[in-house]
Amino acid sequence: MKMNKLLLLTLLLATCVRIIHAQPPHGYKWTKDGNGYFAAENGEIVRYELPAFIKTVIASKEKLTPAGENNPISIRNFFFSNDNTQVLIYNNSKKVWRYDTRGDYWILNLTTGSLKKMGKQFPASSLMFAKFSPDGKKLAYVSNYNIYVEDITTGKVTALTSGGTRKKINGTFDWAYEEEFFCRDGFRWSPDGRKIAYWQIDASRTKDYLMINNTDSIYPFVKPVEYPVAGEAPSPFRIGVADISTANTKWMNIPTDPVLQSYVPRMEWAANSHELIVQHLNRKQNESNLLVCNIATGASNAVYSEKEKTWIDILPLWDDDYAYGGWDWLNNGKEFLWASEKDGWRHLYRVSRDGQKETLVTKGNYDVMDISSIDEPSGYVYFFASPDNATQKYLYRTKLDGTGTAERLTPMNQPGTHDYEVSPTGHFAIHSFSNYYTRPVEEWVSLPDHKAFNGDNVNNALAKASSTQSNLNFFKVKTSEGVEMDAWMVKPSHFDSTKKYPVVFYVYTEPWGQNVKDQYGVGHNFLFNGNMSEEGYIYISIDNRGTPVPKGRDWRKSVYQKIGQVNIRDQALAAKEILKWPFTDTSRVAVWGWSGGGSATLNLMFQYPEIYKTGIAVAGVGNQLTYDNIYQERYMGLPQENREDFVNGSPITHAKNLKGHLLYIHGTGDDNVHYNNAEMLINELIANGKQFQLMSYPNRSHGIFEGKGTTAHLSHLYTDYLRMYCPPGPGAR
Repeated sequence: MKMNKLLLLTLLLATCVRIIHAQPPHGYKWTKDGNGYFAAENGEIVRYELPAFIKTVIASKEKLTPAGENNPISIRNFFFSNDNTQVLIYNNSKKVWRYDTRGDYWILNLTTGSLKKMGKQFPASSLMFAKFSPDGKKLAYVSNYNIYVEDITTGKVTALTSGGTRKKINGTFDWAYEEEFFCRDGFRWSPDGRKIAYWQIDASRTKDYLMINNTDSIYPFVKPVEYPVAGEAPSPFRIGVADISTANTKWMNIPTDPVLQSYVPRMEWAANSHELIVQHLNRKQNESNLLVCNIATGASNAVYSEKEKTWIDILPLWDDDYAYGGWDWLNNGKEFLWASEKDGWRHLYRVSRDGQKETLVTKGNYDVMDISSIDEPSGYVYFFASPDNATQKYLYRTKLDGTGTAERLTPMNQPGTHDYEVSPTGHFAIHSFSNYYTRPVEEWVSLPDHKAFNGDNVNNALAKASSTQSNLNFFKVKTSEGVEMDAWMVKPSHFDSTKKYPVVFYVYTEPWGQNVKDQYGVGHNFLFNGNMSEEGYIYISIDNRGTPVPKGRDWRKSVYQKIGQVNIRDQALAAKEILKWPFTDTSRVAVWGWSGGGSATLNLMFQYPEIYKTGIAVAGVGNQLTYDNIYQERYMGLPQENREDFVNGSPITHAKNLKGHLLYIHGTGDDNVHYNNAEMLINELIANGKQFQLMSYPNRSHGIFEGKGTTAHLSHLYTDYLRMYCPPGPGAR
């Protein structure tokens, strides 16, 4: 029901851009003192010292050229050993579902100049998540579902696990964990380098979805994907600790429900080499327990617990810096930073190691949108928030001991959306900015004074830009039920208030998408082959209750067990208010969306056919019971307990009400929203005599981009259908 993370990066959607992550961690690679950073440039690895940007070549092309070769190895990503004497280089990467997390690794010794390829006995591009041991003498990685350790000097490889298969997964994860918990890298070195803690996922009892490939050979073949749908138990987990010297594993004793099962979406060493800390979630994901595990005995002890009536968001769901691991320890491991919505807002708490004491760090009626950096020596945490405008984003800091109030560091004269990559010491940051009328721009700033030191790029860009140059505006719409929502509207270029114009609504509506953001590109329809504004369309998007906007817990979680109902009603009632405007043509009203937005489009067309006359639904879920358990059960509960909510919120239930023109688009190779779901909906429309148009893209995934000509074909299809059934241009009142 959600857009996958590759699509939520938006498939080109300018309104929701995300970076595609290669082998993590991603982002700027700061020097340890925070006064510089490393970068890959022109096939070399360089270091820049700030604020003068003094450049030093760390690894030249010559050093990166293997013996007997003429060309240097490519650099997809790189990582330093703790002492900075070695650099691990990742290249020849291959995609695993969403991101290119499988590839080759090389180690360059910066002292001796030696360059060697690791894991030579394994197939090319088959290693995953390689990491130096803390002392830099070994390298650990996953290959073909098993974990290995390689001695860097001798090349000796030791298998820490055996028997790994697609159904017995060591050191990485199954489809659902990867997609919904961002779990990919599934092992961690102990601080002393003597052990490795890891996940093992048992997918042997998880049913396969059989994706049929009809295009890549004369005879079709099947590609199975372990995929537990709503109502099916998740793949059981185990957390093990492998001894490097013996390759023996000690399993942790983590309680679980033998029938319903449970989840461990986070696991790290507990700031020492003899304990682990894990986050344990129940099946419904509304009870979270932080367990400290003794690796010698395997015993686990709950130190911090939380319960919710709806669901609990794990940290990577709103701050993807933690998608590949990390735990914010403070005071030499005696405390840690934790987030909770228990007071109605997402706030940060300082929690003692035993969970007996906690201190509220961020205070006030606002949500922490993201953690930017923690500067413990100076006593500050840097974070993003926007207390007064949910469409924007700003940098704040506050004292880690909870005694201060939030201090906005972003200048007040820069309204819009800001991102910062803050150095470990909080002295410098790369600052990215845009708003709906100002193109994206970057600058380097010092903190906390926020002074640009390589050109005042943001202020210069704002000085040259003007909101009058944009025909987009933000507004609020209040429904007859008193729900007020943020929205944007792009008016026709030659708007005449005495005329009537067609209205096209762009929707997502679910807990995985915020459309109404004050950033450049918002209001651009990437699928439309032309200029909607020039052709005379009014283009609108609205963020209903349940969307992940910084308006507090109650706003976000009001859709619990009511997806397909509350969010759809909010959209429809808002549309009714908008269509009271005298310049809107109620006979020409269209709606479209992708994935969760495709589901919303179907529901709006079926539940409110008197409003929406034309719909284009791309890769939408027609039956909530077909979608994966982690996502669907998080927001809807267990179908064994409230099946009627799944049924009532599914478009397939309301398909009999279709009156307008519907174009349904789906890829037959979609591993996220499977094609059988589409055929269930198609059957229901046929059974009720409903005419519609269908476009199936053979063997295309959820993003529908593979294959020659696909993107252009999809764009033309979308545009032609919209122009035909919701004609552009003004009409007489």
